[in-house]
Amino acid sequence: MATLVFFHAHPDDESIATGGTMRRAADEGHRVVLVLATKGEHGEVAEGFLDPAETLGERRLVETQLSAEILGVSVVEFLGYVDSGMMDTPENDVEGSFWRADVEEAARRLATILERESADVLTVYDENGNYGHPDHIQVHRVGLRAAALAGVETVFEATVNRDEMRRGFAERVANGELGGHDAPTSAELDALGVDEALLTHAVDVRPYLQVKRDSMRAHASQIGETSFFLTMPDDVFAEAFGTEWYIRTGQPTPVDEFGTWLLDE
Repeated sequence: MATLVFFHAHPDDESIATGGTMRRAADEGHRVVLVLATKGEHGEVAEGFLDPAETLGERRLVETQLSAEILGVSVVEFLGYVDSGMMDTPENDVEGSFWRADVEEAARRLATILERESADVLTVYDENGNYGHPDHIQVHRVGLRAAALAGVETVFEATVNRDEMRRGFAERVANGELGGHDAPTSAELDALGVDEALLTHAVDVRPYLQVKRDSMRAHASQIGETSFFLTMPDDVFAEAFGTEWYIRTGQPTPVDEFGTWLLDE
């Protein structure tokens, strides 16, 4: 059996980007390890949601453990950095922020975990962090360096299929299910994920869609019951989240056919 380490920026990222892959790996008997760079201290939270004197970071630790149980995670680790907020915000420069962390130092922290867990597979994000979030970009940089330090040869970049998103929105506009003004602009889509030609793996996680939603629901401070994640119709959710997309680092692209599982040769 293999050990797969999923490296994410904040609590709830694991649910959205790789939750189905994680649960499938666990169900197949593999060891699943979740590493989070930060506690997500600067996420948005509704007024009155937290208990008196409770911090958002404290609540998100609890939420992470709930999500981990749902996803079959054996070990949860935090690198100890502070959430950097969105790009070009004051939180970028907070002491200890992940965005300002020395890549080599952060990579050594992660490499220590990879070595201790005898990691066979590591997942990170694409080079733009999927949508330009500073902590996600840093996950890419730190993760690739840590893999090199620890000798982990199988690395996947979790990402979004930009072309599939374009096709999906265009179809909904054409069918009258979505007004043209409600669809993302071309510029907004250009900033999301990567072109299909760069992808190497498409993991079908439709059998795990309820698991993904339950994992998202565990992160209640960030994903409330009225959020689009939890209120979109099942068919729309399946279309949006039924495939988890990856780029295998070092594998030539384009590929003739997408790989369908991270552990297939």
